[in-house]
Amino acid sequence: MPAPRLLFVHAHPDDEALWTGGLLARHTAGGGDADLVMCTWAVGTPRHRELLDSVRELGLPRPPIMLGYADDRVPESAPDAEPFCAARFDSLVRTMATHIRRLRPDAIVTYDAIGIYGHPDHVHAHRLASAAADAAASPRLYRSAGPAWQTRSIYFVTIPDWMADDVSDDVFAAVPRDLLPGTPASDIDLSLDVGPWCDRKSAAIAAHRTEFKRSRTIQALMALPTDRRTRLLSSENFIRRDLVAGGVDLCRVD
Repeated sequence: MPAPRLLFVHAHPDDEALWTGGLLARHTAGGGDADLVMCTWAVGTPRHRELLDSVRELGLPRPPIMLGYADDRVPESAPDAEPFCAARFDSLVRTMATHIRRLRPDAIVTYDAIGIYGHPDHVHAHRLASAAADAAASPRLYRSAGPAWQTRSIYFVTIPDWMADDVSDDVFAAVPRDLLPGTPASDIDLSLDVGPWCDRKSAAIAAHRTEFKRSRTIQALMALPTDRRTRLLSSENFIRRDLVAGGVDLCRVD
């Protein structure tokens, strides 16, 4: 059975590498097809150029689709555009539904309902991907946007409790543990071992030089002892929502 066609929906350049870099590298290495929609940052900005370097490491077959909205906290990310969270939601859904109908993904991969750790752009991307998947499947909505397409499943990337516990004292030392994210193992539908692709994932993270210099969180993560860092980067975890009976498996499990 061929690998499913995947559409990744992320808020910021670097999220594709941090949260789903192993899956993307694993999927493309096995001959699977995939596309990436990036909600913020404009074409030609430094972080867009770094994103191109990142997805090259991960094997994405085509350049990312840039929606071109401004990062919630970095207005210079798209100087001539409004913030992603301030854009009219119906316009966003129409745009995303148009991409879904054109790309015809079997599964969409995005953030969980709290945006993994509560970033408003992540939460908005979750809502957008979910609403657009439903809209794309309805032949009565956005009729000029192409024939309806039913995505079979959505996979929401999340942080398991064990991972939050592991990094709480190093990466999030200033945040009380009860305020950190974390999903119980019983609520996780897929824990994917991406260890064989960890080098490519790490290279993709390192490609985001601007964010690496700015973000103390990423610096702390990548400064962890090798065994701990590898254990963290080698595990990607998802909550599965099937949109049709049976849905679709995200990837073959070896």
